[in-house]
Amino acid sequence: MKTDLYTHPDYYNMDDLLSEEHKLVRDAARAWVKKEVSPIIDEHYEKATFPMHILPGLGEIGAFGPYIPAEYGGPGLDQISYGLIMQELERCDSGLRSTASVQSSLVMYPIWKFGSEEQKQKYLPKLATGEMIGCFGLTEPDYGSNPGGMISNFKDDGDYVILNGAKMWISNAPFADIAVVWAKNEEGRIHGLIVERGMEGFSTPEMHGKLSLRASATGELIFDNVRVPKSNILPGKSGLGAPLACLDSARYGIAWGALGAAMDCYDQAVRYSKERIQFGHPIGAFQLIQKKLAEMLTEITKAQLLTFRLGQLRNEGRATSAQISMAKRNNVEIALNIAREARQIHGAMGITNEYSMMRHMANLESVLTYEGTHDIHLLITGMDITGIPAFTREMPEKKKK
Repeated sequence: MKTDLYTHPDYYNMDDLLSEEHKLVRDAARAWVKKEVSPIIDEHYEKATFPMHILPGLGEIGAFGPYIPAEYGGPGLDQISYGLIMQELERCDSGLRSTASVQSSLVMYPIWKFGSEEQKQKYLPKLATGEMIGCFGLTEPDYGSNPGGMISNFKDDGDYVILNGAKMWISNAPFADIAVVWAKNEEGRIHGLIVERGMEGFSTPEMHGKLSLRASATGELIFDNVRVPKSNILPGKSGLGAPLACLDSARYGIAWGALGAAMDCYDQAVRYSKERIQFGHPIGAFQLIQKKLAEMLTEITKAQLLTFRLGQLRNEGRATSAQISMAKRNNVEIALNIAREARQIHGAMGITNEYSMMRHMANLESVLTYEGTHDIHLLITGMDITGIPAFTREMPEKKKK
């Protein structure tokens, strides 16, 4: 098994800005990842399996709903602590962070923010420990960047509603105990429903053939006349703004997580550049290698500052969706570029599983387009700048013959 030698880069002494609690939370997550996940992640990635036995450990380090209050079984940490945990998880593997991110921001967050007191007490404590795992059903086969066009719907049936439809590209779906599903009522209004495994007509087939996020379980959600109790409908908020608020929380975690992947690639590249000898010198002595390393560290440092400030704004309840979009887009882009440069520094060794750059690179190709594609996030920033949405265009009318 490989020894995890990771040391995080901190060129601008960012640790000075962290509280002692922040550093304790981060260091505990890092130690757990190094011991429990780093030695096995390559095997699971190659086999395209998720290491189910680590779920209780994720709960123990507070990776499931870090900001959920203690009264609902959560650690009650702040948003920077949440970000630091996501950073440590994705430093190991994006699939690991995805599992925790979905549980935290897309399952626990909507129940906490929009659920009834009964729903919070029933689900959140078990989700916090990993005893129960959830998934989030928004994306459909024909509606990804345009979630408002969803077809999934439910109709009234006394004390129940009848849910029909399908969701696709759903992390955690194959083993999830519950799904927070977004569907339209008979008036076309979007609501969140908690669908439990075992409800008749509800199935979660696993998706295969992925060349990215292979250590994360992905599936579909199929609803064939599923009778869901009305008590399972989230009462606190309806409309598209509800799932988009969840995505804000998840994208915030991704911004931190992608930075972790970038930091891991950079750390390995620096170490290798000092060890690999060519033409009688370590390759780190050559100008082009130093250029790559200097540019990597510059982008990482900029992203650290961007992300930390965003965390402060989240703690104050002042971070906007557009600010979160900027951080998500920027940090994933720099992480992908750094993974590619690190692979080049490693030469042929960079394509082997002895190093993690190629795995990070493949994973980040998914992160680049999920929970808002790279281009859509640019348009979100553009709309924030100009006040003009550029997402849709009316189709020109066909000329009459």
